[in-house]
This record gives sequence, C-alpha cells and structure tokens, in this order.
Amino acid sequence: MKPVMPEGPAEFRFEQFYDYLTFERGLSDRTVVAYGRDLSRWMAFLEAAGISAPGAVDVRILREWIFELKDSGLAATSIRRAQSAIRTYFSFLLAEGVLASDPTDRLDSPRVDRTLPEFLSREEVGRVLESPDPTHRLYWRDRAILEFLYATGVRVSELGDLRIASVDLEEGFATVFGKGSKERLVPVGGPALRSLERYLREVRPALDRGKGDGHVFLNARGTPIRRESIWSLVRTAAKRAGVNRKVSPHTIRHTYATHLVEGGADLAAVQELLGHADISTTQIYTHLNRAYLREVHRKYHPRS
Repeated sequence: MKPVMPEGPAEFRFEQFYDYLTFERGLSDRTVVAYGRDLSRWMAFLEAAGISAPGAVDVRILREWIFELKDSGLAATSIRRAQSAIRTYFSFLLAEGVLASDPTDRLDSPRVDRTLPEFLSREEVGRVLESPDPTHRLYWRDRAILEFLYATGVRVSELGDLRIASVDLEEGFATVFGKGSKERLVPVGGPALRSLERYLREVRPALDRGKGDGHVFLNARGTPIRRESIWSLVRTAAKRAGVNRKVSPHTIRHTYATHLVEGGADLAAVQELLGHADISTTQIYTHLNRAYLREVHRKYHPRS
C-alpha cells in the first residue's frame, strides 16, 4: 500500500489508484498527496458509517460526507477538490470493472452551499427518540444519546468525546470541543437532561470498569463509545421508529438546526450553537427556512 493513500480493504484498490494517478495520469506528487488526504478523510467517514466496500457507496452516503465536510468548516474550494478526487476515484473503479455504475453521477454540483440537507419532521424525531427498547439494559444510555444529539445538535465526534466533567446537569449546559479543539457551550433541554442524569446514575457505573477515561458515553465493554456505534444506534432507532429512509447522527444535527430556524431562532445564535466558524456555513438553513415557509403557505393559505 502506498503511504499517501489510505489503508482499507483490498476491494477499494487504493494502491492501484495510486499507480493510475502517478503513472497513467502523470499527476504531480503534490496533487497525488492531496488526493490521498481527501480519500483518507472519506475512508474514515465510511468506516464510521459501517461501509466496507466501494459497491456499498451510494449518492446519499456521498451527500452525507459532503455535509460533514461543510460542517467541519472546510473551505468551499477544499470541498470542491475533495469531490473532484472522489469523482476521479470512482471513474477509475468503473474503468477497472470494479463497479457497474458510478454513484457520483448523481452527486450535486460542487456548489454544496446551495444543497439542502435532509431532516426529520417533529413527529418523526419524536418517534426516533421514543424508539429504544425500555427492557434493554442499555436503554437509558441509548435514550440519552438520542436525546442529547437532538437537544444540542452536536457532531458525532463531539458526542463521543464528551466528558463527565464537561456536563453541568444543574445548570443544563455541556461544554463540547469541536473542530480544531474549539470549545463551545451548548444548552441541554429538560428531556435530554433527565435521560442523561438517569443514565449516569443507573447505567454508567455498572459499565465503567476503569476504562471509561471520564467519557460520558461508554459501550458494553466499558470503553468510550465509538463513532460507528453511534451511527448504528441512530440507524436502528430510525428503523424501529418507522422512518423509511436512512438516518444518521448528521441528519439529527440538521434536524436540530432546522427546527431552531423554523421556530424563529436568530441565524447568528444557530451558528454559535452549531459551532460553525463562518456564518456562511449556517446560511443554508435560511434557504431551508424559506422552503418550509413556502410549504406552510401552500398548505394553509386559501389562495396558494
């Protein structure tokens, strides 16, 4: 495996792709390294989503990845370059006969700031929050994770890194560390606080075997919960709730922001709550809000 390319299952053919870029395309070392960096970030995203073969990638997964890059504060030019790298990679797999179709064909144009993210309705998210099995021994952990995601809009990485010392149950706030270790304070609503408090009191002590390292959310082995486990938990909750489309932690983050804007929240406040470095990243929700207002007008105005 070439050092500039990510590690991954043989099906991804990263070594052959390196040779293709270097010898067939004749790209510079600098460009090949940039491709490798983009693919490494993409591969980490796929692993967290539980995807282990390129044939399992579809346009929805690619869009989720683009939105994660956007939320991470990556510049638009960097996102466009990453999209270009992925398009080139899938074109290579298609030419090699690894895939029969190219999932990037339906990928939105590089102007990702104009694409609206998917989100859940209030009724749907309510069903998702209620979906964990109350007879399961990890019920309060799972309920607390889902409630906390929707109550705060945190990224999945921020949830996994959350420490007990960073949560103030009495005041109803949590301190999270976003991209670049940037610290921000997020309010935690009543239902999430109650679920979190019960998990910390009744479940976490039994899970922690000295390996929790102060993290709030632990897995069944007593170690900090991994990103892919949170993804799996959210997918399972959505399925149990009867939401007939794929839902990720990022979907819940978008749902959080959407419901704030629909409720009249100030865009600058939403930017602060989401931890966006630039308000232009948050402005996508103004487009989404206009779409929501148009729908309200269509449904309820007698002459719409």
